[in-house]
Amino acid sequence: MIYPMLIRREHATDHPAVHAVHLAAFAASPGSDGGRVEAGLTERLRDGPWFLPRLSLVAVIDGAVVGHVIATRGSVEQAPALGLGPLGVLPEHQKRGVGGALMHAVIAAAEALDETLIALLGHPEYYPRFGFVPAAELGVTSPDPAWGAAFQARRLSEAAPRGRFRYAEPFETLG
Repeated sequence: MIYPMLIRREHATDHPAVHAVHLAAFAASPGSDGGRVEAGLTERLRDGPWFLPRLSLVAVIDGAVVGHVIATRGSVEQAPALGLGPLGVLPEHQKRGVGGALMHAVIAAAEALDETLIALLGHPEYYPRFGFVPAAELGVTSPDPAWGAAFQARRLSEAAPRGRFRYAEPFETLG
């Protein structure tokens, strides 16, 4: 079931709600620290040259932010590419189409901006429905070989680069 929702660009006034979304969305994830990594990462991603405001989107239902996705500037070798994530949805709205709507919206926005490739680290059974494949199939190497098939990419253009992917700097300080 898909809720009636609005997908729109994130505004500065949404930041506290987005923080709460990521805390709640990742709180129960295996190995999670209560979602603090994802919430903090999202805040750091907004503060640098890698931030692309048109690719930070929220899902709003009945006036409340219930989900968020962000794509930031990464690179493949020297060519620009996008790194997607985090994607978070409040637990009470999960499995109801909110995450899917956010994914479709951020992919469409990236295509409209003439981006060539989006990469992400995520569940190999969830993201193929949005056109993602193991990045190696597209000639894109992950920052960490241990990620295997969980490192995925979607080509948005025939001009998509090949080579080693690099996320925005805040991803490099996770740990």
